Amino acid sequence: MSTTITLPSACDFHIHARQGVLMEMVVPQIAEGGVSLCYVMPNLKPPITSTEQALAYKAQLQKLAPNVTFLMSLYLCQELTPEEIRNAKKHGIVGVKSYPRGVTTNSESGIESYSIYYPVFKAMEEVGMILNLHGELPSDVDQDTCVMNAEEKFLVHLKQLHNDFPKLKIVLEHATTKAAVDMVKSLGDTIGCTITIHHLQLIVDDWAGQCHNFCKPVAKFPHDRQALRDIILEGHPRFFLGTDSAPHPAYLKECSHSSAGVFTTPLAIPYLATILDSFGALDCLRKFACENGKKFYGVSEEEGKYREITLIKETSLVPHLYSFDKSLEEREGSVVPFLAGKNLTWRIIN
Repeated sequence: MSTTITLPSACDFHIHARQGVLMEMVVPQIAEGGVSLCYVMPNLKPPITSTEQALAYKAQLQKLAPNVTFLMSLYLCQELTPEEIRNAKKHGIVGVKSYPRGVTTNSESGIESYSIYYPVFKAMEEVGMILNLHGELPSDVDQDTCVMNAEEKFLVHLKQLHNDFPKLKIVLEHATTKAAVDMVKSLGDTIGCTITIHHLQLIVDDWAGQCHNFCKPVAKFPHDRQALRDIILEGHPRFFLGTDSAPHPAYLKECSHSSAGVFTTPLAIPYLATILDSFGALDCLRKFACENGKKFYGVSEEEGKYREITLIKETSLVPHLYSFDKSLEEREGSVVPFLAGKNLTWRIIN
């Protein structure tokens, strides 16, 4: 087997770039991780709900990482109108992200019912914008809904939206279950799906009691992880990389109510190559991480931002911490990355 791989730099179709000093640490790491194009989530404080906000945020990101193509999104909320959708499309905004209320970080302004947004979805369908769905229902004891079945119970809404807007491109974000994989496969060519790096590695036992592996949606059962792996091995064109890399200061993870999120940005492609290699899918790396997403979205890197990366099969250690504010105590001003202190078997050499 070859000990080097050369391929186009990757595309991350789901990234949290954050704000302030944390953003200033995270964004330059995107290219270091082997990524040259990324789709940026809008759940900031306050959320990105207008074209003007999205363009201002993009300018901040471009200043920090001028060699990366940033695709921007808006946060689905009651203030979003069909007119704003048309304005967003005119200014290059790619999509709209839907968060069910309260299920993950900064989702307090999320949706409770899709029906009131049908005029917005119709406008999106007409102009060719993407609808990105965080595919979980809020936990509800009376309905027997919790983090372990919230994704599967959401899938009827994905199917209904597809039936009602068959020409609207919809992405089910960060799938974690066999049920989600099967549903996306069963629907038409306008339905895509992102899979994260960490969900290809983790199961429920890996986050229960281990705060730095805790994310939303949570990792599920071994058969669910296998379904994610199998769809990559299959080479299905509507499944592609979206890391959902979501950094939090260490102290917000290491507490009684841990924040949801796993940080993979600085080593995204070495992580992915190592994990794919572990289950015989290394030859799927290019299609999954570099090609499928761009084809589904119909996008490419901005001029001058395409590059190639070379990986070598060589052991390297994941850092224990990434510091973003040295003026703070270590656990307040640092982020613990995924698999901190563990070895990866592939690394980027250019």
